[in-house]
Amino acid sequence: MENVLNFLTELSANNNREWFQKNKKWYDECREKMYFLTDVLINEIRKFDSSIPSVSPADCMFRIFRDVRFSNDKRPYKTNFGSFIARGGRKSQLAGYYFHIEPDGCFAGGGIYMPETDKLKIIREFIAENGDEFSAIINAPDFKSAFPEMYDDKLKTAPKGYDPNHEYIELLKYKSFAFTHKIDNSLVTGENYIRHLVESFSILNKANAFLNQAFTQ
Repeated sequence: MENVLNFLTELSANNNREWFQKNKKWYDECREKMYFLTDVLINEIRKFDSSIPSVSPADCMFRIFRDVRFSNDKRPYKTNFGSFIARGGRKSQLAGYYFHIEPDGCFAGGGIYMPETDKLKIIREFIAENGDEFSAIINAPDFKSAFPEMYDDKLKTAPKGYDPNHEYIELLKYKSFAFTHKIDNSLVTGENYIRHLVESFSILNKANAFLNQAFTQ
């Protein structure tokens, strides 16, 4: 993956269409590498998570082109690659597995990031009734070691309709139920990157299964 990181480093310093067009072949090579990695991970994840279908890597990988229509930042390209592996691919509202490649900003994780209002309501209701199970999953030693904390995006007060003294009110305040951990560039470019991701995702599986159960009960 060293070539991918090198491309992103150069893109960050030359984030314009002229440079990108001149280096289109390099980009295509990196994209194919990402497709290959995503495909490998899909097949590995399906060994322990039967809810993941044989989804296309292209449906999981995020586009590098930025939507600048409503942004003050007019740089045309993202300076990272990322794939979200879930039923429905990158557009899924279900819990899944995500890996992100960016020079000095690589990480792995998953769960559900910023669910729509109706989905968030369902998740909170499920956690309110089954908070003991969810708490046990995310506080298990192996899980805590891989994913120390949930993405810190939460309300300051109890969500509407919930008692501030609810036993699991701190969990119910979250607006995302996503988990991540940083990965050094040296691991990404080494021989153990895929194994590290697979091991991390296998640990995350229980949390994902719990969150997705909210929509199937």
